[in-house]
Amino acid sequence: QVQLVESGGDLVQPGGSLRLSCAASGIIFSLYSMGWYRQAPGKQRELVASITSGGNPVYADSVKGRFTISRDNAKNTVALQMNSLKAEDTAVYYCSAWRYSQTFWGKGTQVTVSS
Repeated sequence: QVQLVESGGDLVQPGGSLRLSCAASGIIFSLYSMGWYRQAPGKQRELVASITSGGNPVYADSVKGRFTISRDNAKNTVALQMNSLKAEDTAVYYCSAWRYSQTFWGKGTQVTVSS
């Protein structure tokens, strides 16, 4: 059974930092592209950052220069380092894994940026 378990969400002040982590099991992790999506209230889910099985990252324009995605194939984890957080980064953040027609999702972790 495939499981993606996110952690690290929290309440943080504007300008602060958070590190999200996603632990994967039930898949051959190194073969999958991994990504972080987010969904704010009343908005569609959007891709924040992704990283290919080969380690190449892609970022949404809104987070370039502030967020960094990384993966550890030995530990089956993917992380999202978020710096210079803004109120508009507030959302539920979801971890996702995909390969060909297969896509898996975690249950999400809440990030709230507020003073």
